[in-house]
Amino acid sequence: MIWLNYKMKKHLNLTGKKAKLALLKKIGTKKKNKVLKAYVLLIEKEKSLILKENAKDVRFALKKKLKKNLIDRLTLNLEKLNTIRDSIKKIIKLKDPVDNILESWKRPNGLSISKVSIPIGVIGVIYESRPNVTSDVASLCFKSGNAVILKGGSEAINTNKILSKLFRKALKANKVSENFIQFIDFKNRKVVDYMLSKMKNYIDVIIPRGGKNLVKTVEDFSNIPVIGHLEGLCHTFIDKDAELKMATNIIYNAKLRNTSICGATETILLHEKIIKKFCNPILKKLEENNCKIYGDQILKKHYKGKLYPAKEKDWSTEYLSATVSVKCVKNCDEAIYHINKYGTMHTDAIITKNKKTAKKFLKNVKSSIAMHNTSTQFADGEEFGFGGEVGISTNTLPPRGPVGLEQLVSYKYEITSKGQTRK
Repeated sequence: MIWLNYKMKKHLNLTGKKAKLALLKKIGTKKKNKVLKAYVLLIEKEKSLILKENAKDVRFALKKKLKKNLIDRLTLNLEKLNTIRDSIKKIIKLKDPVDNILESWKRPNGLSISKVSIPIGVIGVIYESRPNVTSDVASLCFKSGNAVILKGGSEAINTNKILSKLFRKALKANKVSENFIQFIDFKNRKVVDYMLSKMKNYIDVIIPRGGKNLVKTVEDFSNIPVIGHLEGLCHTFIDKDAELKMATNIIYNAKLRNTSICGATETILLHEKIIKKFCNPILKKLEENNCKIYGDQILKKHYKGKLYPAKEKDWSTEYLSATVSVKCVKNCDEAIYHINKYGTMHTDAIITKNKKTAKKFLKNVKSSIAMHNTSTQFADGEEFGFGGEVGISTNTLPPRGPVGLEQLVSYKYEITSKGQTRK
């Protein structure tokens, strides 16, 4: 049973009703972009206020002794605010994904059929730590014609409130319903449970952004469709036809550029024919930069640095730190098998000069993002040219990979005829 007082339940239901009502009035592209431009100006104007509110959250996080990586994600400065602003500017420049004819055709029965893009509806986003999620998600959802209900983590409540408040101000100034963007500022954790289990009549899809525990809770508890990924257990396979310098650079970047993101490589697969030549230069560079390495028995015979014995659990561990597991494989087939067995269908890469082997890898790994001669750290909506993302989806059904503007729409069929009746 979900324990929430009557006032909270009433507020949440009203939030859902307001979101549904906001959708009744369709907003054109010019108006959408006008609102987003106003939001950019308000962020510029209120920089000091945003940073002041963020400082409150950081003090609270330090007092609560939250992990350093969480505090780093939470903390805003002028540079990060400029990044937030620039992200919205990119979204403004993107083509409106709504009301586009995706396909059209005529049938012998006299029907003219068009497949037309439409908004999904009301999107519920549950997230942790990063305040930029508030501005990114609000902008992407609004541009794609969706209403959004935001439930950020309590550790960033003041920053999230001011960023959502400024967006609502931009909406109001342009005579658009403020309820396209709503932020739930209750700290009670049961609010999330209520959203997931009791708001199916109001919310069309849930998107979780955060750690494994948050996403697992959402996936286990929600009776609303979920777009998201549980873990980012990414692999990079170094094939026998890889070029050493390229492999060294890619592996270093894929593992250590940012160890806390879901696109960081967690397992390296080495073709057995290049172990002697490749393992020491590649892994030494990681070790010299304080990366802990777990390796199998074959690697132990050849690697001259410090190696910890890899156990079965290491092949299914998302470290999110300067730690990596390394396994030696006989060929590309074994690499694909390992990835499909232990991976999480997030992002997996092959390094090779052999185009035939690369094609085999790209076509057979189950990943939502498959890469050739590329760092897995590129698994990001902005890097894909989406202007940002609301998350990455490893669902088998679409959308898959980074979920940006184009992925936040559905479609319907519009049919016309000259009075046709079916025989």
